[in-house]
Amino acid sequence: MSAPTPTSAVTSLELSIDGMTCASCAARVEKKLNKLDGVAATVNFATEKARVEYDGHVTTDQLLAAVEAAGYHASLPQQLPAEEAAEDPAAALRRRLLVCVALSVPVIALAMVPAWQFTYWQWLSLTLAAPVVIWGGWPFHVATWTNLRHRAVTMDTLVSVGTLSAFGWSVYALFWGHAGMPGMTHPFALTISRTDGTGNIYLEAAAGVTTFLIAGRYLEAKAKRQAGAALRALLDMGAKDVSVRRDGREHRIPIEQLRAGDEFVVRPGEKIAADGVVVEGRSAVDASMLTGESMPVDVQPDDEVVGATVNVDGLLVVRARRVGTDTQLAQMARLVENAQNGKASAQRLADRVSAVFVPVVIALALATLGFWLVAGAPAAAAFTAAVSVLIIACPCALGLATPTALMVGTGRGAQLGILIKGPEVLESTRRVDTLILDKTGTVTTGTMTITGVDACDGEHPDEVLRMAGAVEAASEHPIARAISSGADDMLGELPSVTSFENLRGLGVQGIVEDRTVLLGRPRLFEEQGYPVAPELADAVREAEPAGRTAVLVGWDGRARGVLSVADTVKQTSAEAISLIEQLGLTPIMVTGDNESVARAVAADVGIERVIAGVLPQEKVDIVVSLQREGKVVAMVGDGVNDAAALAQADLGLAMGSGTDVAIEASDLTLVRDDLRAVPDAIRLSRRTLSIIKGNLFWAFAYNVAALPLAAAGLLNPMIAGAAMAFSSVFVVTNSLRLRGFTPAR
Repeated sequence: MSAPTPTSAVTSLELSIDGMTCASCAARVEKKLNKLDGVAATVNFATEKARVEYDGHVTTDQLLAAVEAAGYHASLPQQLPAEEAAEDPAAALRRRLLVCVALSVPVIALAMVPAWQFTYWQWLSLTLAAPVVIWGGWPFHVATWTNLRHRAVTMDTLVSVGTLSAFGWSVYALFWGHAGMPGMTHPFALTISRTDGTGNIYLEAAAGVTTFLIAGRYLEAKAKRQAGAALRALLDMGAKDVSVRRDGREHRIPIEQLRAGDEFVVRPGEKIAADGVVVEGRSAVDASMLTGESMPVDVQPDDEVVGATVNVDGLLVVRARRVGTDTQLAQMARLVENAQNGKASAQRLADRVSAVFVPVVIALALATLGFWLVAGAPAAAAFTAAVSVLIIACPCALGLATPTALMVGTGRGAQLGILIKGPEVLESTRRVDTLILDKTGTVTTGTMTITGVDACDGEHPDEVLRMAGAVEAASEHPIARAISSGADDMLGELPSVTSFENLRGLGVQGIVEDRTVLLGRPRLFEEQGYPVAPELADAVREAEPAGRTAVLVGWDGRARGVLSVADTVKQTSAEAISLIEQLGLTPIMVTGDNESVARAVAADVGIERVIAGVLPQEKVDIVVSLQREGKVVAMVGDGVNDAAALAQADLGLAMGSGTDVAIEASDLTLVRDDLRAVPDAIRLSRRTLSIIKGNLFWAFAYNVAALPLAAAGLLNPMIAGAAMAFSSVFVVTNSLRLRGFTPAR
């Protein structure tokens, strides 16, 4: 790879990092990169990416070499077709896990049930356990070697040292001790006595711990595989081809061939292919994916439109201004990517404890060996005591602590419509103090419905609604659909309409039962000379402050009534906000809708702080601003326009009724389209984290309690086995308590 020409400009680059096994690995790579002059790097363990900004004094070769020097492999990202992409690492781990489970289950069963210990059973156990410990545990051994080269210890170190010690001592006992003799058994005797250990084997501990940890690593790899799904889903939302006008004719071409300055045609229902300006036609454009607003935006010549938004009801000709990576959609994808890369990975609890526990255990084992040798004890007894210290520290229960709690917690969450993506999500829930909520589709239903019908004197509201519904049945506009479906639901079959006409930007008209019916804005009625009664004018003026859209209905030369249409608040939203506040969180509504609509909705549900009229980048800026104030921010949203903010937030919660982009960018997905799932999700996550911490405490407590016996050379293998078994049973039982979690209502 050739080095770039030195320049003073700052260059941004993304590197793919291979070989990281924990958050401390990411921290080590980041530290190594930042030691280079002119380099600012952030490394994300979850996505296995490093985002690097560097000046012209540094070359890409130097960046790659710095990562290699830290003990890991770096490469420049390659754009490969899906079929040519590298094999999913989770698939390789799955094969490794299945083999290890098949081999280790008989080993564990033979060790735990003395009645099954036939003649020479110990040699079968050795044959089955060897591939598990050596081949199955190879990733842990490699990671341990890498960490030791850099004077660091992690969970991998504890696993590798513990399993290899147990396996190595078992091999010694079988070949050079008494454990390989015919008729050897592990009787269940809980006695404390000094022994030279040459009649004991620990193969079940070595194989079992390795298998448990591979299972955890497999689940982690599956979660990490989804890290880039938000970006793929976002980019997939764009148009795939476009009708371009060239030489007076239309040509259908792939979107990649569209150039700035080209004029392209967008028919009703089609996505706008690129950012541009309207040169012909009038229509309404659904821009909810960008702005979050439930109301379509009317456009006409000289108005700007954005790629991936949807043309609702008219034919448009648009001149492209920004294409490819310059479009707002591509910029939103970069926002999501930057937020994911910049989001600090939660340091694993087990790694943090291991950083202290592992060195202490190793030092204690060496001290035990030295003490007994100096005290004149036989070498076999001294080594037995030292190895016992390492074996009792082997994290059997520790390997179960997080996976079992997470499995039970996520299972209970799934029953309640809450999907937790991984253990790293849980720590954020404990510290969250601020909750940002999108309005459309989160607090509200996200669909327009009729909220009121006002008729002037002498007219019946049902007749006004019947006439309006009949005309609007011929239109595809979202407000029209709300009126026609509402009228159909309330009144049944509607009369047919003829001579339907769409009055662009103003309203519609049609003939129903020999009446020319007019629907639209007050301006339309002024232009047509239709008088509007004072009570109807009052209803129109009152609609907007209340967050509703008013549609006048008239026939035979005058206005007959007013329909109010709005995106209605979900019935459970107010209760949800109350529950959120009871958890100590401050709710803030942040929306792309206008101020009056947002404040009306906020008042209905009890939210005091509202920030309205914001674009996706501004949502991210708001999250960052709150984080700089020391707030720990959770974000609830459901649309593409929320994806970057969901990724930036300390905790992202996506409503399951929302887009794939929002769901992939979030940490928690709420399957139920009910805002009350938010406090349930936070409570369940906090409870799961509490259980994990309790499991970790007891997993280490049993080990620590047995360490003095091991150091004293008094650790009978049955005591070690019983302690491990009891600690594992306790961890599983403690985790099962999560099955009793109930929603707070």
